[in-house]
Amino acid sequence: MGAMDPASTVVGFVGTGVMGASMARHVMRAGYAVRVYNRSRSKAEALLAEGATWDDTAGSLAASSAVVITMVGYPADVEAVYFAPEGILASAKPGTYLVDMTTSSPELASRIARAARERGLHALDAPVSGGDRGAREGTLSIMVGGEAEDLETLRPLLGTMGKQVVLQGPAGSGQHTKMANQIAIAAGMIGVCEALAYAQRASLDPDTVLQSIAGGAAGSWTLSNLAPRMLAGDFRPGFYVKHFIKDMNIALESAAALGLSTPGLALARELYGQLAEAGGEEQGTQALFRLFSDRRA
Repeated sequence: MGAMDPASTVVGFVGTGVMGASMARHVMRAGYAVRVYNRSRSKAEALLAEGATWDDTAGSLAASSAVVITMVGYPADVEAVYFAPEGILASAKPGTYLVDMTTSSPELASRIARAARERGLHALDAPVSGGDRGAREGTLSIMVGGEAEDLETLRPLLGTMGKQVVLQGPAGSGQHTKMANQIAIAAGMIGVCEALAYAQRASLDPDTVLQSIAGGAAGSWTLSNLAPRMLAGDFRPGFYVKHFIKDMNIALESAAALGLSTPGLALARELYGQLAEAGGEEQGTQALFRLFSDRRA
């Protein structure tokens, strides 16, 4: 099947939170008709005011859409919206494309794909990286697991949300790639926090230090985008601590199943657990800096 015509394609979005709302907005601006469902309708009001159509359930949305995109919180939420008796898999018409962009379990992604094939549906797992800014600007990196033909059909649609859309392999491969991404971020976040804390303790101007090291070999997305928020004491969520902990738990479980030791990931999970216990669960991942800036050896 060729690429879909925006003028005649209905795209359903399940999950319109920090990331999902911005992603749905890019799809709408590209000319697609967008239907939305979220457990809290209030989080969809801005999209409804811009022309999206509300559905009362994920199932009714799936029945009315040619493409269903899910961007929810946890694997349990993914399982619920797909496998419920009147959920997405039971309600979508044959030929519908299902795209789970939640960071979730590779095993669950494979299970959704198998169930979709049995019902004549097409399923992709397509988690993203780039945070709230990437979602707002349409510059996300989208990591895809599934059939190449299905991706090519949806590539123009996915391209409205991301600047890089890469097929990683069969179902579950997108989620495995996102786990690799989260492992790199977890260890890197510790390094950024320690570097800034060191600069402060050495009586340096951390903003000036950041100017130098962000442009050198230590440069990273975290250093350029989240370190300034750390220094400004801005811990508002682009990506919630509670969701990052969820991702690290999935990564630790997946690594264990692969027989792989990930000590850096394990340390990051321990530290973020401490942050959550201290009340930081609803803050952004950059709030890890609080642990380092407040500590002494």
